[in-house]
Amino acid sequence: MTVAAEQVTLPQRGYRIDPGKALIASALCWAGFAAMVWAVTTGHTTTIDKAGLLFWRDADLRPEGPTWLLEAVRDVTALGGVLLRHFFAIMAAVALLFMRLRREAALMVLTVMAGWFVNSGLKALVGRDRPEIVPHLTEAGGASFPSGHSFNAAAVYIAIALAFAAMSARESVRYTIVATAVVTSMTIAWSRVWLGVHWPSDVIAGWLGGAGWAFLASPLLYRPARATVAAAERTTLH
Repeated sequence: MTVAAEQVTLPQRGYRIDPGKALIASALCWAGFAAMVWAVTTGHTTTIDKAGLLFWRDADLRPEGPTWLLEAVRDVTALGGVLLRHFFAIMAAVALLFMRLRREAALMVLTVMAGWFVNSGLKALVGRDRPEIVPHLTEAGGASFPSGHSFNAAAVYIAIALAFAAMSARESVRYTIVATAVVTSMTIAWSRVWLGVHWPSDVIAGWLGGAGWAFLASPLLYRPARATVAAAERTTLH
């Protein structure tokens, strides 16, 4: 006995994310990032950083709450780690290619790859020692400012969201997808403070930089992504 299969129609191409709105969002994020750099380098965040890091901790300077909550926070922070964020980026690219959204896949991959260099450059320019006033509850290395975990989580998850948001012509759907990525990446950033490996200003600046880059890359790398797809198609035909 056989059952008639439902026909699935795949989109030939996606809609383009409004470059003007993406540039506005990027400008706001980078302005916030610049303000954080100024505040950190001039010592204006010292009091707030200490208060934020020591907030809701017990006598041993460990976060209050049950063991399962700490494990949950570690799971959240893992979403911004190298392995999982790249895994999700690769799976997203495969899904986009399967749906014939090659331009969106190329744009997302270029955004993620270039974002790593942007973050590395920012860390080299600013840098900062990691906090030592509370125990580190996860492994972390390198400079503390801006938070690479927060930067890359924002860059990767917002880039993925922008790629999939381009599938819908409905503005409400696009905003919902991007907002979900924003909240997810903010939660990942916050987990770094909870685990004691970053000052609050580190993760705020990291998230603003990562989000700023993801929104900037959408219009900035659109033509290179389209050219990459066209070149690949020509090569395949020949």
